[in-house]
Amino acid sequence: MTEQLRLCRNLYNAALQERRDAYKKAGKTVTGYDQMKYLTEIKAALPEYAGVYSQVLQDVLKRLDKAFKAFFRRVKAGQTPGYPRFKGAGWYDSICYPQSGFSVAGDVAYFSKIGNIRLRLSRPLEGKLKTATITRECGEWYVSYVCEVEAQPLPATGSQVGVDVGTTYFCITSDGEFTENPRHFQRSMKALRVKQRSLSRKKRGSNRRKKAKAAVAKLHRKVARQRLDFHHKTATKLIRENDLVAHEDLNVSGMGRGNLARSIHDVGWGQFFSLLAVKAVSAGRQVIRVDPKYTSQACNKCGHTCRENRVSQSRFVCQSCGHTANADWNAALNILGRACPSVVNVALSASVH
Repeated sequence: MTEQLRLCRNLYNAALQERRDAYKKAGKTVTGYDQMKYLTEIKAALPEYAGVYSQVLQDVLKRLDKAFKAFFRRVKAGQTPGYPRFKGAGWYDSICYPQSGFSVAGDVAYFSKIGNIRLRLSRPLEGKLKTATITRECGEWYVSYVCEVEAQPLPATGSQVGVDVGTTYFCITSDGEFTENPRHFQRSMKALRVKQRSLSRKKRGSNRRKKAKAAVAKLHRKVARQRLDFHHKTATKLIRENDLVAHEDLNVSGMGRGNLARSIHDVGWGQFFSLLAVKAVSAGRQVIRVDPKYTSQACNKCGHTCRENRVSQSRFVCQSCGHTANADWNAALNILGRACPSVVNVALSASVH
């Protein structure tokens, strides 16, 4: 598998070199389809590539073509383009079987041109196998299967909820439930600082530097896995308990470039929202993104909106009607109100009577 990664990386770099040189020297644009037509000739000239499954090689060129399409899209949009880069050793760590050439039987996986490999499934496979991606991560090997399964709608609960996210609390619901922010990265910063300092002192190219680099990578992997597990559990709970979940349509990538960048990347709102949407589709639930403007400044009782309503980070006092509440809870109620105005109107009329 290590040899296959090396060959795929070399093919990626050679294809990138060909496309770059063709444009620089002849002004010609070479497409991914053009390059795929020469795979047969490459195998004839370089016999080692006969040991790599044909669709795996095609996927390498599709991956490069996708990188160029993203580059041109960003150029057209006036964004920072980021020209596709050559992959150095250790920067190409996955191969994909996009359609065929793989199977699973019990605890044994088969891959064309590789053979049978013992594996430990994290959970039973369901539905029809579509793709398989072999990944090398921190010296360990993983395979990810994409399966086509039928949706499994959950029974209706008759409940709707608005969710306000933050860095003090991870999320606050309109039902008044506060979920603590675990701060996985912040809790690991001390250990990470020690390991990174140890890495910086090691001589480049030495075995000790490789070991120190692997230790840093494993710690980052642990933090990422902790965050992903927390997001999965939180999203699953919201989807199981509510027919509709509303949250703000935040520009997470833009917010991640501000003063609170470290805290925002640590909390990982973008990943959480993506998981929430995927789980909602599978469970037959509804997720609504609402406009985030003034949700923290508007009173959920009378609707009065001004900056002075937000007395402090956690306290909300309406300057018009005097309503007092936790600022994040008030924002969650506003989010639910924008997604389902009828729910909030009923609650308001009940409080008046």
